[in-house]
Amino acid sequence: MAIFTVSLSTETAQSTWGEGAKLSFTESGAVIHLPDESLNERIIQQAARKLDGLNLPEVSLAGEWHKEQQWAFAMSFTRARKPGAITWVDNADKSELEQEYAALLFTRQLVNDTPEDLSPETLAERAAKWLASLGGDKVSYTMTVGEDLKEQGWIGIYNVGRGSERPPAMLVLDYNPTGNDSAPVDAVLVGKGITFDSGGYSIKSSEGMLDMKCDMGGAATVTGALGLAITQGIEKRIQLILCCAENLISGHAYKLGDVLTYKNGVTVEVVNTDAEGRLVLADGLMAATDTGAPLIIDAATLTGAAVVALGSDYHGIFSLDENAQAQMLAAAKAENERFWPLPLEAFHAERCPSAFADTANSRPMKGGGGGGASNAAGFLSRFVKHEGWVHLDLAAAYHGGATAEMPVGATAKGIRSIARMLKDYKAS
Repeated sequence: MAIFTVSLSTETAQSTWGEGAKLSFTESGAVIHLPDESLNERIIQQAARKLDGLNLPEVSLAGEWHKEQQWAFAMSFTRARKPGAITWVDNADKSELEQEYAALLFTRQLVNDTPEDLSPETLAERAAKWLASLGGDKVSYTMTVGEDLKEQGWIGIYNVGRGSERPPAMLVLDYNPTGNDSAPVDAVLVGKGITFDSGGYSIKSSEGMLDMKCDMGGAATVTGALGLAITQGIEKRIQLILCCAENLISGHAYKLGDVLTYKNGVTVEVVNTDAEGRLVLADGLMAATDTGAPLIIDAATLTGAAVVALGSDYHGIFSLDENAQAQMLAAAKAENERFWPLPLEAFHAERCPSAFADTANSRPMKGGGGGGASNAAGFLSRFVKHEGWVHLDLAAAYHGGATAEMPVGATAKGIRSIARMLKDYKAS
C-alpha cells in the first residue's frame, strides 16, 4: 500500500477540497496551498485537521517544508486515539523533529490516559521509567508515597491526596550527566500531578469535572521537556519533582477550614479544596529551593483564570525575576510556542488573607475572584526563592473539544520551550 504524501505549494489550486481547507489531491496524496513563502501556520494546521479526519494510518511529508511547518502539521494531525504515523522530510531537520515528536507523543499519551489507568504512583513510575530509558545510569530517583509523605513533612501533597484510596506520591528524579555526585544542580522542574480533580468538597460540576484527567498536565509537560533535553544531549544536572495526588471526596479527605502547616512554617487555611494544585506545588517548590539550583520552573494546569485571560492558545508566565522571565519568553519565541506574561508582584502573596493562618489557599468566592491566576502565583511565591523562578500556568495544555486547528485532548505545548530554557538559561 502506497504511503499518502503531503506537500506544500504556493501555486493557486485549480480546485480545492473542503471550504477554507486550501487542499487539493493528487494520485499519491494531497497538496496544501499557501499564499506565500511564510510559515502560514494556521493554514497548515487546518489542512492537517482535514487530513486527520480521513483516519490515514500514515503520511509522508514531501518536498520543501520549513521545520516549523512540519511541526505545525504534526501538532494538528496527531489525534488523541490511534494517531497516524508521520514520516518527516529527509533533510537536516529530520533528527531534531524525531526527538521532539517522541517527547510530544509521550506527553500527550500521559495526559490523555484515563484517570483509572493513571494513579498518582503510576504517573510517577511512568515518568521515571521513561526518563531512565533515555538517560540510562545518569538517571536516579526516589518516590515518597502515602503516610511517608506526612512523616517527611510534605503535607500539601499528603492532605490533597489522602481522600483517595490510591495514595499520593512525590517523585524526585535526578539527571546527572556529570558523573560527579557532588556536582551542583543546574535546574529543577516541578510539575503539578493531580491525576484526577473532583474539586474535593468544593466539588466541580459534572461538566467541569469531565476533563480533569488533564490536571496532571504540568507533570507531563515538565517530564516531556526533560526527556527532550536528554535526547538533545544536555550536559547540565537537572532534577524533576512531580507532586502527584488524586483530589477526591471521602471520610479521609481534607476539608474546608483545615489549616496546614508547611515545612517552612507557613500556615495555610483551606478555603477551597478545588484550589489544590498550589497546595501540592508548595511542597515541590520548597524541595526545589533546597537544592540551591539557580533555575526553578514549575508548570501546572493551575487556574481557570489563566484560561479566561489567555484562552487555549497561550501559556501564562509569572516571575518575580525579570531576567528569568525574559529568557523564558525568548526561549518560547525561538521555539514558536505562545507564552504570555501575566502580572506578579510581591503584594500578590497577600491577596488571599486568612484570620486563622498566615494565608488562605484562595479567596472564598467563585474562581478565587479577580486576578485569580496572579494570586495563585503569589501564593506559590511564599515557598520558593524568587531569583531564577518561573511559574507557568498551562492554559494551552489541553483542549476539551477539537477546533479547526487542534485535535481534542492534550497538546504538549511548552515542552520545546522548557527544554531550550534548560539549555540556554544564564543566571543574572
